[in-house]
Amino acid sequence: MARKGTPVGVEAQRARIERTPLTGGANLGNLVFAGLMSVAAAVVGLLIFGLFWELTSRSLPSIQASGFGFLWGTTWDPPKGIFGAGTFIVGTLITAVAALVAASVVGVLVALFLVEVAPPAIARPISYVVELLAAIPSVVYGLWGVYVLGVFIRDHLGPWIDGSLGAFIPFFDGEPRITGIFSACIVLSIMILPTVMAVSRDVIAAVPGSQREGVLALGATRWEMIRTSVLPYARSGVMGAAILGLARAVGETLAVTLVIGNRVGIPHTIFDPAYTMASVIANQFTEVENEMHRSALLEVALVLLVMTFLINVVARLLVWRVTNGQRVTVQE
Repeated sequence: MARKGTPVGVEAQRARIERTPLTGGANLGNLVFAGLMSVAAAVVGLLIFGLFWELTSRSLPSIQASGFGFLWGTTWDPPKGIFGAGTFIVGTLITAVAALVAASVVGVLVALFLVEVAPPAIARPISYVVELLAAIPSVVYGLWGVYVLGVFIRDHLGPWIDGSLGAFIPFFDGEPRITGIFSACIVLSIMILPTVMAVSRDVIAAVPGSQREGVLALGATRWEMIRTSVLPYARSGVMGAAILGLARAVGETLAVTLVIGNRVGIPHTIFDPAYTMASVIANQFTEVENEMHRSALLEVALVLLVMTFLINVVARLLVWRVTNGQRVTVQE
């Protein structure tokens, strides 16, 4: 395997090094290092297995009582022992997908600007500023969403959306509130923007320069070069970046708990309050009414863990496909 632009002799030497077993020879350092890496990998695997095992065993009473109906049931009544997580799953999907769409559009455009347009003197500061958004605590996002964003939605943006779109799209026809689905979507989109932008920037920068130069040499404009050469090559990686952002949006807890309104029920408009799986756990776990209630909340956590695990696996596979796409086979 040889990378584009890399001499075959250098790549062959690199391949021989990669094929050399780390534990080969009598070097004690190699053996110790290999052992430490194996232990670290085993610990990570055991932690993941332990999470699944613990949540499954603790939520077993709820699983046995509700079965698969737990996933689509819409009644959540702890005193009567009736539990259905359907409303929480719907609230999670609405907020996460809406935030994903908004953050993906903005994040990919920012990544293209940083890699393809902006000079380094401008690209670096903008990259630092966008990535700094990831360092802001989620509670700060939540408080900003309640005291600044929510008030703006209730007094200005919400009435405009209701008047312009609510007349012919029922989902936008509602009473604007400080807390609700709309506030949660905007806050989540800002929170996942650094993830989408950073990964998209890396996969776009990994596009071989020869592809850009070849398209430009044929007389294409910069936009045509980006559309026909860069985006198709980086498509899988950009999708992976979006799915990584989706994983964070699905599992975000504190900020969403503060701004979503926390009401059991399927939202009928974008302004309605709702629950997500993470927010219902945060709100109710310290005030469980009985053991079945506790088991049902742990089953919600299990469903959330499975969702985020699968989302991250898909995202990593897509990003790996792009970052390894520069390798080509050398015919000997």
